[in-house]
Amino acid sequence: GITIQTGITSFQWENTKVNIIDTPGHMDFLAEVYRSLSVLDGAILLISAKDGVQAQTRILFHALRKMGIPTIFFINKIDQNGIDLSTVYQDIKEKLSMEIIIKQKVELHPNMCV
Repeated sequence: GITIQTGITSFQWENTKVNIIDTPGHMDFLAEVYRSLSVLDGAILLISAKDGVQAQTRILFHALRKMGIPTIFFINKIDQNGIDLSTVYQDIKEKLSMEIIIKQKVELHPNMCV
């Protein structure tokens, strides 16, 4: 399914309260996302390895940059057949930012079942 309304959950980490705000990712619900941007200290932007960078991803990332909100890209669906992570990384560099740092290289085991 897709998120259509902003959802919030919280947890305590040492002496810090962490709020996670889940916002819609679909283009039809961007107004819902913009209402949440002003309260963010940082963002995790999910990118599907299967679908790559979408139009709404670009719009949201540029809004995050304009507001000075630090952003981490999280790439999901990397275990699907035919995924080439180097192509996904290149897509991010070309469409979003050349300033990406890959913190964890992922290699799928050849005997892994998907």
